Amino acid sequence: MEFFDRQWASYRAIVNHNLMEHREVAEATAAALDGWLAQRPAGSTPARMVDLGCGDLALLPPLLRRLPLASYCGLDQAVVVLPLAERALGPVPYPTKWQEGDLLAWAQGELSTTTNPAGVAKTASEARRPARQETGASTEQNAEATSATVDILHSAFAIHHLSDDQKATFLAAVRRRISADGVFVWADVFRNQGESRQAYVERYITRIRGGWQALDADQQQHVIAHLSSFDNPADRAAIVAAAEAAGWQWRWAWQGAHQAEAVAVLTPT
Repeated sequence: MEFFDRQWASYRAIVNHNLMEHREVAEATAAALDGWLAQRPAGSTPARMVDLGCGDLALLPPLLRRLPLASYCGLDQAVVVLPLAERALGPVPYPTKWQEGDLLAWAQGELSTTTNPAGVAKTASEARRPARQETGASTEQNAEATSATVDILHSAFAIHHLSDDQKATFLAAVRRRISADGVFVWADVFRNQGESRQAYVERYITRIRGGWQALDADQQQHVIAHLSSFDNPADRAAIVAAAEAAGWQWRWAWQGAHQAEAVAVLTPT
């Protein structure tokens, strides 16, 4: 837990000091979802939302509290962050679920993110337990829940941990999980067209060392070690082509000042 606390302190400093432009990302996300909701036909059923790699929700709680949702599921591989997200969101008028899980596994239909049959919100403590079939639910009902579509898909700063092949698999799989008129808001870091991963990493390290004085030396080194080992941002042109091949229409909703952070809005074609 001490190691996690150190990691999370670094992350919160990044968010609080806007070092990765989280404020602009949150604004672009809100604008994208408000625009999508505004163009829905009158009388549309409330949207079901899944948040892949939800973390502690960063700056999203004010947006989530006002969205007219039918349900919300926050999924993250780090189960320890789910109670933080639950507390950050607070009471909302729709069912919520907090689930430990892998975003690629969810995309491929290996995890259910539906609320239970009574529509009761799942708590973070329940999310710590392995997913199980609800009492009285048939195998057919459980399979149906696993393959159910969602209307709003959101992911922020998580998909860049997948390899390029895994991203292509993810985009094709998640296309089958979203409703015909749904929307996928993807906030992440991306490489410039034609930029190698190594060049991106070196450029980002220079940015950290030159402008992230809000983090102490140990925190900076932790971030550098993480991105050097685990980050694999997509090439901007290549990922657009992969998305279009998987049946998505791609629109850049916002691109940051550092040629890294960006928000894309994907809709089914």
